[in-house]
Amino acid sequence: MSDGLKRLPAKILACRRLPYAHVRLCQSLGLPESVGGKSLALITCDQDDSLYAALDHATKIADVEVVYARSFYAGSAHASGPLSGEVLGVLAADEPESIERGVAAVEFALEHLFAFYGVGDGGVTVFPTVIGRVGRYLAAEAKVPVGAALGYFIAPPLEAVVGVDAALKAAEVELVRFFGPPTETNFGGCYVTGELDAVEAAAKAFTDAVVDVAEQPLRAPKP
Repeated sequence: MSDGLKRLPAKILACRRLPYAHVRLCQSLGLPESVGGKSLALITCDQDDSLYAALDHATKIADVEVVYARSFYAGSAHASGPLSGEVLGVLAADEPESIERGVAAVEFALEHLFAFYGVGDGGVTVFPTVIGRVGRYLAAEAKVPVGAALGYFIAPPLEAVVGVDAALKAAEVELVRFFGPPTETNFGGCYVTGELDAVEAAAKAFTDAVVDVAEQPLRAPKP
């Protein structure tokens, strides 16, 4: 992590468990029609990308699946209510006990593993996350094998594009998904995969590029 970055912890704003939710609700969330009422956990958070990574972590710790995860438009500063944040994630499991383990894994991941970082005092934030072994949820989103190393890089629009370019030039990684700005929360970024050391090098290059833009937004780029 580059010097001078300040960790900005994500906050769960609301979390409710629905033991054996109604079958029609489960089907509406995308569960197969033949499946009966699953147990669900609904979670809102003030950082969408941190929650996505935390939901993925839960699939590695508990017998849960991510059945719904969507960002809200404009971000948490413009949320529809005080408990909305910028994302709703839903975990599903056969039993309430698995849901409890899944929620605990999400809470742990948000406290210890995943967060945005602030660049100085200018308001620019960056999410230069390296997941050494990706779980079932993000593996499907990135179309990579479960257990692959994944770089999950997010920043504001211009910073994100510059950072993606720097990351791809710095390391032997594959760009598997590009989030062209604006996303729902007006950011941008990408997923990359490769050997773990290459993904880590790409994360550093992405971060350094975002910091460089934040510190000198009108400076001509280096050749």
